[in-house]
Amino acid sequence: MCSGCAFFDFDNDGWMDIFLVNTGPSDFYKPQKPTRCALYKNNRDGTFTDVTEKAGLQGNVWGEGVAIGDYDGDGWPDLYLTAYGANKLYKNNRDGTFTDVTKQAGVAAEGWSTSAVWFDYDNDGRLDLFVCSFVEYSRDTKVSCGNNALGVRYYCTPRIFSPRPSLLFHNNGDGTFTEVGHSSAIGENPTKAHGVVAADLNGDGRMDLFVANDTAANYLFMNRGGGKWEEVGFNAGVSFSEGGQARSGMGVDAGDYDNDGKIDLFVANIDREQFALYHNDGNETYTDLAGKTGIGFATATLSGWGLKFFDYDNDGDLDLILSNGHPDDMVDQYSPNVTWKEPLLLFHGDGKGAFENVSKLAGPEFAMQWGARGLALGDFNNDGGVDVLINNNGGAPLLLENRTGKKNHWLGLKLVGTKANVDAVGTVVTWSFAGTTRTRQKVGGGSYLSSHDPRMVLGIGQAAKIDAIEIKWPLPSGKTERFDKLPIDRYITIVEGKGI
Repeated sequence: MCSGCAFFDFDNDGWMDIFLVNTGPSDFYKPQKPTRCALYKNNRDGTFTDVTEKAGLQGNVWGEGVAIGDYDGDGWPDLYLTAYGANKLYKNNRDGTFTDVTKQAGVAAEGWSTSAVWFDYDNDGRLDLFVCSFVEYSRDTKVSCGNNALGVRYYCTPRIFSPRPSLLFHNNGDGTFTEVGHSSAIGENPTKAHGVVAADLNGDGRMDLFVANDTAANYLFMNRGGGKWEEVGFNAGVSFSEGGQARSGMGVDAGDYDNDGKIDLFVANIDREQFALYHNDGNETYTDLAGKTGIGFATATLSGWGLKFFDYDNDGDLDLILSNGHPDDMVDQYSPNVTWKEPLLLFHGDGKGAFENVSKLAGPEFAMQWGARGLALGDFNNDGGVDVLINNNGGAPLLLENRTGKKNHWLGLKLVGTKANVDAVGTVVTWSFAGTTRTRQKVGGGSYLSSHDPRMVLGIGQAAKIDAIEIKWPLPSGKTERFDKLPIDRYITIVEGKGI
């Protein structure tokens, strides 16, 4: 299952740094040689320097995923590390180092956690935290999956393990958190959760949650306000396959891929299940169009993990990248059509609902096989082309430099909330160029076990200018600001109520 990765600017120098999650000591694993997570500082010249020891981010746990968010609103990104055993919250000390504040914050979430996301569910201007819980398991769990054709024990499907409730931590504003999910539909619906994305899916100004579950129904938690949540996945059409079967949900994301003003959903599954592209039909209902778009056929024998909607060529429309790899490292030996390592996939979106598989044109790495897991997006060289970081199971990570995005014009936005949450999660940005208008919501999380460059890159194709931008800040602000006479092909910072 492991592990995740992140792009984030830990030292606030304007350049994305890299964090790689690694597995470490646990109740069932005592490594002879110490293992650790890794923080790499961006040297601004295409190279990175390992600064893990100085920063104090070794982890020293069986790491799973990472979620980046400025939970204390001091302008410096903090780091939440999910794990098997207990999670860790690292506060950014603003001097290149971090302090483990897990105990005083109250967010250890002992057990087995996977993905997590920072978002403001109650619109009080502070970032709250949702943590995906995986199954009940420990060293003392005695489960045998029997013998396969080779006569040896092999990978156990999560279907035979019991689910656990995921957790929602409310930010109290004083460095502490209170778990409130147990008193809502979140606690009433235990999960085998892998991926989560936060987005306002029905346009009511509140952030909702889509959770992918492994061998169990996916959950769609709609935020009804006042701390109340409603799980509507079955009625929405996102819980099961069209045949009524629970699939092996892993990575997820949300985005308006067809520019109809409604946020759609994507979830990756295991081989022979096909991935799901859920088109938002309105009224909190969805239709799986993976088959119609060709994505279903392309993913029929693959198992997906990290994934993301993004505009890789800066033409203004969302594209899609998928990282894949089978969970069973013995699958090659007993399956003729499925392999443990699998190829990456890249789909180009036309902005009207169609996707074209352009993987063969994307570079030699897309013709290779990977044990890919976590995937993060970020522009590490600040050229406007959003790059891709992938953490591979049992191997070195993969850093893919985007050489396509800079062929078109763009504008990068770092959004800073004042009344709204400081990371501006939930902000809706509308921009117009050359007679075209596009709208994009800044969602929280997405992918699998990973965290992304917080900046938004607005593509404008070959247009020579951006006519105007409107920014609708999330509640409690709700303010809309308009900007014109903007530069292009560079990054700018916009602070709520203070301008550029």
